[in-house]
Amino acid sequence: MSDKDFKPFVPAETGLKEFTVRAVLLGLGMAIILGSANAYLGMKAGMTVSATFPAAVVAMAVLRIFRGSILEENICRTTASVGEALVAGAIFTLPAFLIAGVWDELNYFDCTMIMLVGGILGVLFVILLRRPLVEEAGLPFPESKACAEVVKAGQHGATGAKYVFGAMGLAAFFEFFKNANGIRLIREHATVFWPFKTSHMDLFPGGAASSAGTYEGGLLVQSPGASPALVGVGYIIGLRLASWVFAGGVLGWLVFNPLAIFFNPSLEVYSKAGMSWLDIANSVWSTQVRPFAVGAMLVAAFYTLSRMRKPLVDGISKALRDFRRSQTGDFKPNRLELDLNFKWVAIGVIFLVIPITLLYWHFTGSLTSALVAAVVMTIAGFLFSAVAGYLVGLIGGSNNPISGLTLSTLIVAAVLMVWLGTTGTQGIAAVLGVAGVVCCTAGVAGDMLQDLKVGHILGGTPRRMELAEILGVIAAALVLTFPLILLHNSTPGGIGGPELPAPQAGLMALMAKGIVGGDMAWPLVFMGGFFALALILLGGGSPMLVAVGMYLPLYTTFAIFVGGLIKYLLEFRLRKKEEKVKQAADNNGLLLASGFVAGESLTAVFLAGLVYLQINFTKSPIYHHTVEVGDRPVSAWYQAYLDSAGWLMPWLGLIIFISLLYVLITIPSRKAREAEQGE
Repeated sequence: MSDKDFKPFVPAETGLKEFTVRAVLLGLGMAIILGSANAYLGMKAGMTVSATFPAAVVAMAVLRIFRGSILEENICRTTASVGEALVAGAIFTLPAFLIAGVWDELNYFDCTMIMLVGGILGVLFVILLRRPLVEEAGLPFPESKACAEVVKAGQHGATGAKYVFGAMGLAAFFEFFKNANGIRLIREHATVFWPFKTSHMDLFPGGAASSAGTYEGGLLVQSPGASPALVGVGYIIGLRLASWVFAGGVLGWLVFNPLAIFFNPSLEVYSKAGMSWLDIANSVWSTQVRPFAVGAMLVAAFYTLSRMRKPLVDGISKALRDFRRSQTGDFKPNRLELDLNFKWVAIGVIFLVIPITLLYWHFTGSLTSALVAAVVMTIAGFLFSAVAGYLVGLIGGSNNPISGLTLSTLIVAAVLMVWLGTTGTQGIAAVLGVAGVVCCTAGVAGDMLQDLKVGHILGGTPRRMELAEILGVIAAALVLTFPLILLHNSTPGGIGGPELPAPQAGLMALMAKGIVGGDMAWPLVFMGGFFALALILLGGGSPMLVAVGMYLPLYTTFAIFVGGLIKYLLEFRLRKKEEKVKQAADNNGLLLASGFVAGESLTAVFLAGLVYLQINFTKSPIYHHTVEVGDRPVSAWYQAYLDSAGWLMPWLGLIIFISLLYVLITIPSRKAREAEQGE
């Protein structure tokens, strides 16, 4: 389904200021700042926060002072958000060089080259993919629509602003108090380990079971993440897509994980040694279920590409035809159809293969292996850029599993290195180098397609947005290695230690060393691939979304499902109403969900920045001595909150869900009644 009849917020014939120095400079500064904050957050918690919403709000606030146009704000946001995308690709792969023992320290030149080449390749690939994915595919793009609604609501005279910003405030409030001390990283879920006992069955022969014949371990149960942003994403994409993602989470956590635990007697040794069953379950998920999910994701990715082949080929062919016609003067596209020159894009891709080949030669010492690695990187980069864009269009950029796509590339590259005889440290370096470039490429591609969709809705010029992204990548790549080096050298244990575990990079290092060293658990990968094949043969669903659901934490997929369920309840409540009434409720719900996504994203980046700067309000004299609530200083109330946090967190999560349910059902329903009455 294409949007041929779509009309942007700013028409094509409007000549507003767009690509200005102030917009670009502000965007470059934010790209570096937001990227640095997310570098810490990603290595600490294994996740990054989408910078699209913070960048949009800051751009609106600053440029409004200078009477900047909405298109200037769009360029500023586009330039700024690429920093987070690029650093996500970096932190999911570059620390793996340290963890695998390939590097003793982060090398500025190597890190910068990987980010620079990967990021620019992502931009160039997306220029070819923009038309088929943004304009022709009919994807929901939940976060893009949410961001566009935030920007439109912020314009003078726009309607719905109170709903967007009210929801942002509520989400920000919840996000702050979900954190036990107000400034530490966000605890998004309440996790419990419910006792699970089997009677009359000895699951661990040979004495692993208790004397009563029952297994004294447990079944891992996670509540949905008390996250307004994730619920908002689920609400925007609807119950059908949210259900497929959640189905993967259920399979991964409540089927495959318990099976791996209950039928592996050796795990009882770790329990007797003092390791909790919760830690065992998390370890099994990381080392067994996730490789299984990577295998499923690999097969599902090629299946997704095969289904996308017609719109991809048609969209790229149409873009090339329009380009040739514009060169001969037979066709004059309006500004909304202008991309960077395709000829120079192709030349740029070919040119960038040269420095990355030299870098791989530096890693491996073999020109043949370097050439093969460069070819694999280029092909995989383009394919997974398309898949990343497709997934962003389905479930949003915040849930884009680029590390899973990168692991798929890593497996292919590692097998090729072993086949070519490049093993040992050099082979691991080459494999991680390919993974690093592809991860940066896929991260930037997904972020850029999300930004281009926002620009498409608002009426931005694609060519100028693409140029802004290139500038953002260059600035971020040249600077963001320094925060990584700073974090590694100033944190006890460095990157990979207890303070900065960098979980995705650890998994990359484990897989690379396992394959190159001959210790890879190939049965898990193949089983995952055959599982995805079975889903494809069954038909009617999305094997990629199921694979993504297995790869993500259960609380994430559960929260997305809750959002989709709330959307379904609203639709069921209004099922007998007229179309205009349903549309009024749907528009209002979209504004509220957009606000939830934006509010949590902004607050998460703010709190991450506080932690990065090591600001602790609890050490302030004002905190302890000046401010009082009732007859007690703030510190006393705060300590009471900390003492009760263990049992309070689940109840806080329940309060959050009840509040979100009330807001997303009651307010759109009221809007529907107003539309029904003709108000």
